[in-house]
Parts: sequence; C-alpha cells; structure tokens
Amino acid sequence: MNSLTASITASFRHARPQPLAEALQSARNYTLGLFDCFAAMGYDSLARVPHIATINPPLWELGHTAWFAEWFILREATSSHPADAARHSLLTRGDDWFDSNTVPHRSRWTLDLPGAGALKTYCHEVLDRTLDKLSREAGVDEALYPYRLALAHEDMHGEASLYTLQTLGVPVADRLLPAQLLSGPSSEIAYPGGTLVLGSAQEGGFVFDNERQAHPVYVAPFRIDAGLVTNAQFADFVADGGYQNRQYWSAAGSAWLMRQERSSPRYWQRDGDQWRTMRFGRLSTLAPSEPVRHVCLFEAQAYCAWAGRRLPGEAEWEYAALSGQAGFGWGQLWEWTSSAFEPYPGFVADRYREYSAPWFMTHQVLRGASFATPSRFASARFRNFFMPGRDDIFCGFRTCAL
Repeated sequence: MNSLTASITASFRHARPQPLAEALQSARNYTLGLFDCFAAMGYDSLARVPHIATINPPLWELGHTAWFAEWFILREATSSHPADAARHSLLTRGDDWFDSNTVPHRSRWTLDLPGAGALKTYCHEVLDRTLDKLSREAGVDEALYPYRLALAHEDMHGEASLYTLQTLGVPVADRLLPAQLLSGPSSEIAYPGGTLVLGSAQEGGFVFDNERQAHPVYVAPFRIDAGLVTNAQFADFVADGGYQNRQYWSAAGSAWLMRQERSSPRYWQRDGDQWRTMRFGRLSTLAPSEPVRHVCLFEAQAYCAWAGRRLPGEAEWEYAALSGQAGFGWGQLWEWTSSAFEPYPGFVADRYREYSAPWFMTHQVLRGASFATPSRFASARFRNFFMPGRDDIFCGFRTCAL
C-alpha cells in the first residue's frame, strides 16, 4: 500500500457493482473472523469486556456494523437522522440497540442484546439482501453511494476491531493479521512548494464530506522525511530522558504525560539492554528499523522538539503524497500531522451527518493509512482524525525540517 497508484487502482470510491459486491463480502468475512478472535477469549459476552473509553464491546460492534448497512441500503435512509429510514429493521429493537447517535458509548455494556449466534445470522441476512439488491442497481454514483458508504464504514470498523484486539491483548489468527511493517528510507525529500488543490473534487465516485470543498492553498517549500520515525530513533529520545524533560512537552502534552505516568511508548517493555513490545498478547523483540507505533500526538510533538524538527501540516503531507516523487512511502501507519481537524471552506455534512461535524476543533488530523487499512480504502486525500491523546490506534509520524 506504499504506492499511491496501486491504492487508487482498487479504490472503493469508484467500485462498480461486481467488485463492490466482492468487497462487501470480503469485509463481512473479516468482521466475522475478528469477532471469532474475541469470542475465543470470552469477549462475545458484554459482561466480560472491560469498560474502556476507546473501545466498544465486540458484540455491539458486530450488530452495529450490519445495522449501519441495513439502515442506508436496505432501509433506504436519506440521512442518519433517526426518522429518515423508509423501512423497519429486520431486528425488532435494532435502532434501540445499534444506532450510535442515540445509544451512548457508556450504555453499550448494559444493553439486552441478542446472542452472538443471532447477530451473526443478522449479519448474513443483511449481507445477502444487500448483495441481491446491489445486483439490480444501476452502476451510477448516486445509486452506489450507500453501498460504498457501508463498505467504508465496515472497513473502518474492521481496523478498529483489530486495534481493540491489540488493546485487550487478544491473539489474532495469522490469516487475519496484515503483513508486518517494513523499514522505510531514512533520507529527506525537498519539495519546491506551490499551489495545491487541497481536498477532493466532486467529479464522480465517493467523497467523504470533510474532503470537500476542494480548494487551492499555497504550500511553502519544505523538507520532509521520506519515511516514518523508527523505533531506534524514538528509543534515542527515550534514552536521552525525553519523557522526563518537560521542555519538550506542550502544556497539554505535560498534562497527558502526568495522567499516563508514561516513560516510553505504549506496549514497550525494557528487557536488559533491549526493548520488547506486546503485539496482540504476545511479547516480541522490538525491531529497531520498524516505524514506531502507538504514540500519541503529544509524544510525536515532544520527539520533534527534542530532535529540532516539526510535524508536517496536512497540506504538506498531501502535497508530498500526490507529487509522484519516488521515495515518499506511506501506508504503514496513520501519520500525525500538525493540523487540527477543521472543516474546509464550504463544508456541508453528508447523509452520514455525524461522521465529521461533531469532531471539528477537538480532534487532530492523521494522514495516510496503516498496515491494517484495506488497500481499497487508502487515499492520499483521506483525512483521518482522532483525539490528540490516542495511542491505541495504529499510528506513527514523520518529521519536517524547521
């Protein structure tokens, strides 16, 4: 997925009915496969899942993913507003259980949900009806929009399920684990800058609402790392007292650090003269040349302050990714940028009204993709966004010259 050309070739954004049907089937198989990993550890029961603010109970996730597809495709909802579905759910209380707009996160552990077997049956039934309906759709963007939206939603939840498995320390079957991270180039690339059309133009295919409206921005000349900061590089920061020296940390970063009582990245463990890390419940030696992962924005900013560097803005990142210049590799980890998640000029919420708008100004933009992101989903224009303190996701960073 380090090749932009390869990622666009198979993009879900322009998928026609047959490849879209195959992708929907693949995504559902992956959802069910990951759920079986949770179930093997007893996490198919709500009562056994720890109450953690960054995760959802796997049983709820399973039902919600199918419910979302049913809402927009089978029930032909015109938006995510609770009154905008044209038909009832296949489940008697589907909306009461799985509408994320009306079911608060804290309540998802106490719902009277159907059992895993019943929800798997629901998943299969929704998919079968979806594929049947898709086989009769016109191959035009408007007709295919809800299918592409449901696929994107399931792909995002699939990645979320994988980092939930990491959070809970659950082993994952090898067939469900994406390829291991690769080391990247350590060189720096200079870009001349210029005018960039930032965002996605509505010229056919699927576009996320926060990518609109495409607009010109001026990007000053800049120099950026060809690859992501590695474990070895970050270990130097740790060894030099980076977590103890508050001069490298912003006020918000210092507050986060005090709450976490952290002296190294999440999952790192010191073992003599080397670092080890937990990956899906298994302890392994940390590979020095791999990109450092599971670091939050504050840790990335502190490293930059220590190294005399800075994070790229999202316009710089998009400029580099779209430049076509050899050497700029992306797609191993989501990459923190220096940009707050803000609406582009002319922003209008899409049918999934709560996808972007509630998170403006509180979240931070990450760009690229991760090893856990399906290649069909990757786009140099996609804007991921999380709270600055999140370090459970598959994220890293690269730096720019000051």
